Amino acid sequence: MHTGTDTGTDTGAGERAAARRMWHLLEPVHAVVYYAPEAYEEAAALGYGTAERWPAYFAWRAAPLGAAGAEETTAAFHSFSPDMVARYVPESWRIAAPDAVLAARTRAVTRTYAALLGPGADTPGVAEAATLARRVAGAAVPAGPLSAANAALPWPGEPATALWQAATVIREHRGDGHLRALREAGLDPVESLVSFAAIGAAPPEVFASRGWTPTAWEVARSRLAARGLVDAAGAATEAGRELRAQVERRTDELAAAPWRVLSDDEREHLAKALEPFWVAAIGSGLLPGVNTLGIGKV
Repeated sequence: MHTGTDTGTDTGAGERAAARRMWHLLEPVHAVVYYAPEAYEEAAALGYGTAERWPAYFAWRAAPLGAAGAEETTAAFHSFSPDMVARYVPESWRIAAPDAVLAARTRAVTRTYAALLGPGADTPGVAEAATLARRVAGAAVPAGPLSAANAALPWPGEPATALWQAATVIREHRGDGHLRALREAGLDPVESLVSFAAIGAAPPEVFASRGWTPTAWEVARSRLAARGLVDAAGAATEAGRELRAQVERRTDELAAAPWRVLSDDEREHLAKALEPFWVAAIGSGLLPGVNTLGIGKV
């Protein structure tokens, strides 16, 4: 198994740490749109139900793939149960075609950041941040379907919206690499969630949003216990913690490559430019305090 570490001095540790830091900054920039009222309004205008966020979520995130079916979407998203995906896909494309969804997604992003940042959404600093982030996105060799599909989209003209799209390409590149790391670790989709909950990334009930039944969760936990990765109470053993640490190291290693296109100074400049976006996204109260990504926990 590839652990993402070297013998002796680990010269890649700094690059991995930098990639993780930038992920922490960029993820709220991307994710806030899934919760924003402006995005719900755009989704409703297309005909999607908005009593819950999932009809729009699956449409927004899967639209770059085209009219993907349930099986393709399940594989790309990885962590959702096939039954949950099948409730929304391909029904999403009977409500609105992917091109219409993508146009509405762009409007939703533009409106969301206009609401969050006001005049600050259209400043030279934002344009510079978008330019730097686009360079990173352009260096992200597609690692899977979601990064490839988002990288192929045309770039919007508004600086804040272009920054969001760059953040999306970068985070989907990281996500596709994370799926590779999980496969290398021998963890299937539900085992990935159970093992992540077992190290305290989030309580098991948070992962219920991915649609797995209690039975599927317990069966996966039994498989992990048989491998010595969790104990009888479902907590990670030392071996389980080390396996998840290997997954995170490998994820950071795969995510680091695009960031080499920026100098250290440029990366620091981008991090500083992202602060208003990060603060606005977190300060909006729209994002859940505990999430399935384990940000702040791992």
